[in-house]
Amino acid sequence: MSENTKLQAGVLWALAIVITLASVVYQRKTGPTYPVTGEVNIAGKSVSFHFPRSQNTGTSAEIDLSAAKPDFNAILRWKRFKSNDDWRLTPFMMVDGHLKANLPSQPPAGKIVYDVKLLTTTGESVSLTKEPVIIRFKGPVPATVLIPHILFMFTAMLLATRTGMAAYFESPATLKYTLFTGLFLFLGGIILGPLVQKYAFDAYWTGWPWGTDLTDNKTALAFLSWVVAAWRQKKTGNAKTWIISAAIITLAVYLIPHSAFGSELDYSQLEQ
Repeated sequence: MSENTKLQAGVLWALAIVITLASVVYQRKTGPTYPVTGEVNIAGKSVSFHFPRSQNTGTSAEIDLSAAKPDFNAILRWKRFKSNDDWRLTPFMMVDGHLKANLPSQPPAGKIVYDVKLLTTTGESVSLTKEPVIIRFKGPVPATVLIPHILFMFTAMLLATRTGMAAYFESPATLKYTLFTGLFLFLGGIILGPLVQKYAFDAYWTGWPWGTDLTDNKTALAFLSWVVAAWRQKKTGNAKTWIISAAIITLAVYLIPHSAFGSELDYSQLEQ
């Protein structure tokens, strides 16, 4: 391998890593499980908040405000999502110098919709978010399943990006990269993905044709695109268009927020 070839390979790998990390950060921050955080200035004092949107079942979800009595008080308003419940009000208590309240644990895929009103000594009431926050509960996933799943999926994204570049420059390693991309997607998304789903929501698959979980559907789409790309590359020796298309599809599905349209317990159906 010439020095120019080595330099080009290094640059392409570096670019692939940057694209992968950027897509991971974007997916995480735009996903429905990313906490709602912020800071408001009331009566000349700053109050920050951290509202969780995901919690393991069996454990209450703590709502923490960086505010304290007597300057402030707060009320937590909540109800089960997709239920016939009336709104419930829970007062905040002082714990370790902060105003804190807790949302009760729910079964896997159960959701609670909630908001917080901050109360000042002058009687002013301020909503900390423009709209109520939704938190979903899930079963705990063993690290022995979750960590390999995450590593395989992120590696698959990295390889998909690098493979698209290899196909564009017609690298002799294109078929090898294509096969490895499909392998990591298979292990991370098709094998370990359903196991994670089973632990978290007691269902191996909630995508098409049984559900609307975009995580399941997008994983299947990405994997199938690489199966076709590998088959075309093996058959023709130059499936440049197919491989680049598979890389673009993979990047697109990774940019779809994780857990969007995922498992959701409909309490109203249970109450009938």
